[in-house]
Amino acid sequence: MNSALRRDPETPVHFGKDRIEIDGRPLAGGEKIYLLLNKPRGVITSASDERGRETVYGHLPAGLPWVAPVGRLDKATEGLLLITNDSEWAARIAAPETHLDKTYHVQVATIADDHLLDELQKGIQLEDEWLRVKRASILRKGERNSWIEIVLDEGKNRQIRRMLEHLKVEVLRLMRVAIGPLHLGDLSKGATRVMEKEEKQALDRAMRALHREPASSTRS
Repeated sequence: MNSALRRDPETPVHFGKDRIEIDGRPLAGGEKIYLLLNKPRGVITSASDERGRETVYGHLPAGLPWVAPVGRLDKATEGLLLITNDSEWAARIAAPETHLDKTYHVQVATIADDHLLDELQKGIQLEDEWLRVKRASILRKGERNSWIEIVLDEGKNRQIRRMLEHLKVEVLRLMRVAIGPLHLGDLSKGATRVMEKEEKQALDRAMRALHREPASSTRS
């Protein structure tokens, strides 16, 4: 900001006076901001924490106006998290009824097999809630653990962890690698980048296809 690097996300910003850049790109006052963050494990999706735990705001570029995460990833989950000041757009992305695919890679402390995949896709009754995944496939196997790719189109609270816990399968790592057509790619752990215009448009098209929204209802 103003030719100086700011690391404090609480740095005051005076629109019309201060010059703000992210990745060398200037931000105009009132401009909609869309960022990708590779959330590290152990970081909470919150603006602040009374227990002093690290939050995602510590990984955002300095000098930003108000922005917020799109949905949540629990503390132990890592990977793709969207950050924006476009509240209306964020609500559509995060809403369970949107049914936008969210893809996860899960390391489990067992050798995954077709039976496990079938159980996840068939669905599990947990108390008064029915949980199922849209798709599940084996990515790779080791001698003692394996990686599974799981696609959700509902995204209920801690859904993958709860389902695997019910099946007595320990989760070693859980990371979100894609939201709809938007992929985490090679973004470094804890790093952010600006969402490309084409990526934003692809997400908007995916949501319109799911809801058959008119093109004019979603800003690019």
